[in-house]
Amino acid sequence: MPPATKRKKGEGQWALGFREPLNKNEENKKNDDGLNVRRRIIDIYSKTGFDSIDPADLRGRFRWMGLYTQRKPGIDGGKTGALEDEELEDRYFMMRVRIDGGQLSGPQLRTISDISTRYARGTADITDRQNVQLHWVRIEDVPAIWDALEAVGLHTMEACGDVPRTIIGCPLAGIAADEVIDATANLRDIHDRYIGSPEFSNLPRKYKTALSGCTSHCTVHEINDIGFVGVVNEEGETGYQLYVGGGLSTNPMFAQSLGVFVKPEQATEVWHGVTSIFRDYGYRRLRSRARLKFLMKDWGAGKFREVLEKEYLGYALPDGPEPAAPLARRDHVGIRPQQDGNFYVGFAPRVGRVSGEMLGVIGDLAERYGSGRVRTTIEQKMVILDVPEENTEALADELAKHDLQVRPSTFRRQTMACTGIEYCKLAIVDTKQRAMDLVDELEKRLPDFDQPLTINVNGCPNACARIQVADIGLKGQLVVDENGDQVEGFQIHLGGRLGASFGKKVRGLKTTSSGLTDYVERVVRKFDEQRTEGETFAEWVHRADDADLK
Repeated sequence: MPPATKRKKGEGQWALGFREPLNKNEENKKNDDGLNVRRRIIDIYSKTGFDSIDPADLRGRFRWMGLYTQRKPGIDGGKTGALEDEELEDRYFMMRVRIDGGQLSGPQLRTISDISTRYARGTADITDRQNVQLHWVRIEDVPAIWDALEAVGLHTMEACGDVPRTIIGCPLAGIAADEVIDATANLRDIHDRYIGSPEFSNLPRKYKTALSGCTSHCTVHEINDIGFVGVVNEEGETGYQLYVGGGLSTNPMFAQSLGVFVKPEQATEVWHGVTSIFRDYGYRRLRSRARLKFLMKDWGAGKFREVLEKEYLGYALPDGPEPAAPLARRDHVGIRPQQDGNFYVGFAPRVGRVSGEMLGVIGDLAERYGSGRVRTTIEQKMVILDVPEENTEALADELAKHDLQVRPSTFRRQTMACTGIEYCKLAIVDTKQRAMDLVDELEKRLPDFDQPLTINVNGCPNACARIQVADIGLKGQLVVDENGDQVEGFQIHLGGRLGASFGKKVRGLKTTSSGLTDYVERVVRKFDEQRTEGETFAEWVHRADDADLK
């Protein structure tokens, strides 16, 4: 008899008839749409307290409303992954305020400032997806927070969960003098039609959108599930090139170009088509393979484009050009001209950490020197808009008084950090304070270093701070020090380049947290000594001897 062939397991793809849940997460989503938890939070949990919350809601559906339980203080990184969620979690929440495109009016910024002060112990972090995260939020206060946010056009819906997350866009859309296309109308249309819609409230995993016409490529389309990038075709029309299937975490992949030209009036329909493919064909058997990047890897750009056009759009998209190369720094820090003759002023908080009080100060300065409009960036920075040229230096001076630098050092400008062990249940090491201390010390030790250099600090392997595409990427883990003790430390990735290559891991290259500054100083000095004219850190890393990288 011929040997029995092993039957391949189904991947849980709805389009192929696999509708029965294949894991606990899929079962919870089938049992009840995550969007429905909003009503229970308002009507039940906020009144009956933390202990009344159904675990399936607490550790699952709450995310659909932008809520995660935060880490209980005092639990060290060695316990991460070893303890159950109920042992790790505190009775307080991280709340993610969704800010699509990073666009904030004066009243919106003041509202977040007030919420932080009243309900979140003054906490506020600017994330690398343009959101603001608050901490220490009590379930009893969530309805009042939502009322305040919604009164000024903000919300937390689908800021987390297996849904379309915050749509990131250029903070200077419609403002920058050199943009290819203003994507604001497309971003708002997608948001208004589909965020909070049951049509896409049960995707296989998180789904990240980048939509921008920025010449800096500030939305890093290369590592998003779907990215629209402004281009000009041969006829001189402005539109978008489409990228699909990017993502980092433990299996990093760059998005692939579909080679198409998407007209602005087609953008919403194309977004809907790609998102529907993910919903219908995405893998749902294993959470570790449920991101769109895995489907894209298996299909390839050609098949993905064919399915999009034939099954979902009903028409063929024309071929389109690839976007121009990005700038060395994508963050919009500094003083630059707007289209209308005014200027924008971009500044750098310390690794995204601000406070409710500080947000109030920024709002005051934005109103005094500009129109009150403020933007967040995906580099954990902020921008004040509409500043007359004669006010720019006065504003820069006022910001500096509050340690908000308009002309920061390379280290202040290009270091970012995830939430870390202070609040995150997945983290193994401290990140925010460690990164702030690193910046302060490097500024003292290397005061004249001015080359572009990204330093990304992550508390675990999940790459929220994009470690694989940083010049120096630091992945938190426990390491053994010279005394044989297990301590906080980092695995080091070097020379990551967005869209080109992921950071190089040199065999045995790790550092303790206490030895981090010495290591970074050493490798930066080596680069400065050996670099040729115009050579980037990443280019140097890929030609340097391993001994020079240690």
